[in-house]
Amino acid sequence: MSFKVKFWGVRGSIATPSPKHVAFGGNTSCVEVACGGRRLIFDAGTGIRNLGHWLLRKNVYDAHLLLSHTHWDHINGFPFFSPAFHEDSSFTIMAGHVSDDGGIKRILAGQMTTPTFPVPLDAMRSSLAFEDFRAGEDFKLHNDIQVRTVPLNHPFGATGYRVEYKGKAMCYVTDTEHVPGKPDENVLALIEGADLVIYDSTYTDDEFPGKVGWGHSTWQEGIRLARAADAKMLAIFHHDPDHEDGFMEQLEAESRSVWPGAIVARENMRINLL
Repeated sequence: MSFKVKFWGVRGSIATPSPKHVAFGGNTSCVEVACGGRRLIFDAGTGIRNLGHWLLRKNVYDAHLLLSHTHWDHINGFPFFSPAFHEDSSFTIMAGHVSDDGGIKRILAGQMTTPTFPVPLDAMRSSLAFEDFRAGEDFKLHNDIQVRTVPLNHPFGATGYRVEYKGKAMCYVTDTEHVPGKPDENVLALIEGADLVIYDSTYTDDEFPGKVGWGHSTWQEGIRLARAADAKMLAIFHHDPDHEDGFMEQLEAESRSVWPGAIVARENMRINLL
């Protein structure tokens, strides 16, 4: 009956393995959600490597991998996802934005192709199923996990997710760019009343004007959306690689003073919703 969320990668754009990125983490996007023992994985950034090692230690051999989109920082950990190389493992990989571009299998195989990578997708001996859908569609997993999706405002497209299980709801909303003064109705509808909203907070409102068109949002907009949607908790996520620990600590204090429901996601942070 548990509903647990764990952050394995919280950084955006590029991994930041440096002494100034230790407190919050330098791995790119990967979030594990456990619903009564079944696992959903959101994105395959560099954080999925450590998640894979942990799953093997726990003898977990199946999961659904739900991708927000396929920019490098969200898929370049996939070739290092060790359970995918075990023949007794089984994974379903889903994406909602590439149906008209050859599908998710083609894209993941493409990044594991010479001359950019030495090990092909076919070397993964696990049972891999690839499922494309269109952002905006809803579906069920394991009969009791309801998933809702919406399209997000990001170059080449991205998908936002809402997972509902046993009366609780969490939302994964990255990468997306807002329009100042005009709340995104798709996002508002998705996160309404959610217990946890993980939101693209790459920039601050002060930084945002110089980044218009890059496909990202701000922690202040995340709070505005969460308040308007009556969400209970906002996880500030997808941290800019230039936001070092000192900056993030100040951001954490400021966001908490603006709205007590805000937290800043850190690697290895766990949140129990049920």
